[in-house]
Amino acid sequence: MAQKKILILGGGFGGIKTALELSDSDAYEVTLLSDKTDFKYYPALYRSATGGSRTASVIPLSDIFAGKPVTLLHETAAKLDRSAKQVVTISGKKVAYDLLVVALGAITNYFGIKGLAEYSYGIKSIDEAEELKHHLHNLMLNQHKPDLNYVVVGGGPTGIELAGALPHYLRWIMQRHGIKERKIHIELVEAAPRLLPHAPKDLSAAVARHLRKLGIVVQTGKTVQAETTDALVINGRPIKSHTVIWTAGMATNPFLKENNFALAKNGRVVVDEFLRAKNEPAQNVYVIGDNADTTYSGLAQTALHDAIFMADNLKRLATNDAPKAYKAKQPIYVYPAGDYWSAVLWGSVRIYGWLGWALRRAADWVGYHDVEPWWRASKLFMAETKTEEECPICAAKSKKA
Repeated sequence: MAQKKILILGGGFGGIKTALELSDSDAYEVTLLSDKTDFKYYPALYRSATGGSRTASVIPLSDIFAGKPVTLLHETAAKLDRSAKQVVTISGKKVAYDLLVVALGAITNYFGIKGLAEYSYGIKSIDEAEELKHHLHNLMLNQHKPDLNYVVVGGGPTGIELAGALPHYLRWIMQRHGIKERKIHIELVEAAPRLLPHAPKDLSAAVARHLRKLGIVVQTGKTVQAETTDALVINGRPIKSHTVIWTAGMATNPFLKENNFALAKNGRVVVDEFLRAKNEPAQNVYVIGDNADTTYSGLAQTALHDAIFMADNLKRLATNDAPKAYKAKQPIYVYPAGDYWSAVLWGSVRIYGWLGWALRRAADWVGYHDVEPWWRASKLFMAETKTEEECPICAAKSKKA
């Protein structure tokens, strides 16, 4: 029997895990199309922005699929031709499929706020994380003092992780640059009435209390209106800053809207009980992870769960077995907020402090092992403890320390 062609769009957790799970199936010829040559391990990006190793955040796709019968295409999907069963890339390449799995993830959303795209920093990619890190060092090099205000916008997991890591890292930079330690003013701004608005109120309150203990000013119920070259405007009040870090907004990949998928109000694709895109005549287009309108969409754990479910069902179809219906899996929520401190929500159980941090470290090892064999996962896990600095002053002093 001829192999069916499966085309997977996206090189994130969902796309990679689907390809890995299907790579051992004789029924399918697997192609993974991604606009990146690397896999970004998002949970470690905030550490890369605050002195951590690049190795822990970026894994080449060629390493992940070494020895696997998976074709890798470094292209950007532009158009879906349903009648011809092919995806056309920006470069004009036509990639045929029998079954299509869409796992393109999300993109940064600035909500049309003036100046944010031009002047704010981000940590959604390794390039953004390194740009922020260079900026933090250059302020010390050029001005011999920290910024007046460091402003992190977004009280979700990423904003909390970054805000919690900044105080220690900025003090570390000042020490390396021989700058007399002074008070560092860091603000965490969230538009909702509280941090982590989707988490239980008591957990949100515990995280806010811990951040305040670190000296971070937590502002909730505040709306960002604009950013200029030297200030962020919040509720009509300008905050002087050259370091605004935007972690607040994410939007579904525009490929979905541009190619007429049936979208829910949140911009994600409406799917059936088998994660097939609704209103697709051929019923051969599947959507998983951040792109699917499912209960826990938007989390890496959900993308991995979707990928395993999807691959299992496709294997069942190849042997004429009935597919299973999708069941959402409640994730374990882990929110790091500073050195050796995390808040964990595991069902109805709350865990705080060092034990929460230990659970986060364990989750990182599992996350690496989801895409790499145990021995590579262990190396990546250990790389998270290493520092990596391009600043010549800091690098030289780190070697002597």
